[in-house]
Amino acid sequence: MSRPVTIFTGQWADLPLVDMARKTNEFGYDGIELACWGDHFEVQRALNEDDYCGNVRALLEGHGLQCHAISTHLVGQAVCDPIDERHQAILPDYVWGDGDPAGVNQRAAEEVKATAKAAQKMGVQIVNGFTGSAIWHLNYSFPPVPPAMIDAGFQQFADRWNPILDVFAECGVRFALEVHPTEIAFDIHTAQRALEALDHRPEFGFNFDPSHLHWQGVDPVEFIRAFPERIYHVHVKDAITTLDGRSGILASHLNFGDPRRGWDFRSPGRGGVNFEEIIRALNGANYQGPLSVEWEDCGMSRDFGAAEACDFVRQIDFTPSDVAFDAAFEKD
Repeated sequence: MSRPVTIFTGQWADLPLVDMARKTNEFGYDGIELACWGDHFEVQRALNEDDYCGNVRALLEGHGLQCHAISTHLVGQAVCDPIDERHQAILPDYVWGDGDPAGVNQRAAEEVKATAKAAQKMGVQIVNGFTGSAIWHLNYSFPPVPPAMIDAGFQQFADRWNPILDVFAECGVRFALEVHPTEIAFDIHTAQRALEALDHRPEFGFNFDPSHLHWQGVDPVEFIRAFPERIYHVHVKDAITTLDGRSGILASHLNFGDPRRGWDFRSPGRGGVNFEEIIRALNGANYQGPLSVEWEDCGMSRDFGAAEACDFVRQIDFTPSDVAFDAAFEKD
């Protein structure tokens, strides 16, 4: 099938884009998924400087790289979240502003709209990202959570994202939510409810990332089978559960990389995700877009891991059969 193998730059935003492009080529990737932070893809420059997108494209092409998607996870998080001090660390100053929560939510929404326009100028049809959630903190139902509170959270999501998606529709760009804890959709049931809240509008789909499903105990293959036409982009990321009788999947307020955690991310192929079945399911869904490595592994050099991950993805990807294996026995 020759799906492009790309790498997401979100975990490399400390490097200038020129260095990241060079590394991406050296690692062996076909392309690059640009994060809208650091200097990798600057939304306001894309909108306000006539030559910005052309210069970014020229830089990437000079290193033999395609670009199929850009990603606005950090700003998207602030659209629906109750805003607190944590958000200041992940948002541009012009989105954070004075930190007033309502103002941050509004400015974040406007920045995601601007990202759709910037993607259009860049010639990219997919923007990956987060939505945030007003109700993630209600996930454990104590004190008891009235259903009306959950209903209100999905209604807030629809109220805030429908105007954003109107701009995506105007630009011919689609938004792919990375289904993920802390987002409005974090498993199959909440993803279905998110689609229903938006009346299944086509501008909204999913950036499939199996790692976030795996550690929750959700089968990533079942997610693909549930939403075959909504898989707009794919992240290749691995995770492992390390439950030892002391830890649990809630992770004990221990940060990534702490060996006491009940789960953690791993370099692709070194965790518990069954990528063989995922590729078969993606083939069944006729997904032909990029396989984009989102590399996260606290226990490994990222340069080593990124190069190894590129090789791993090329080894696991395969073209579906165009003929039944026993077709020779069929009679006319």
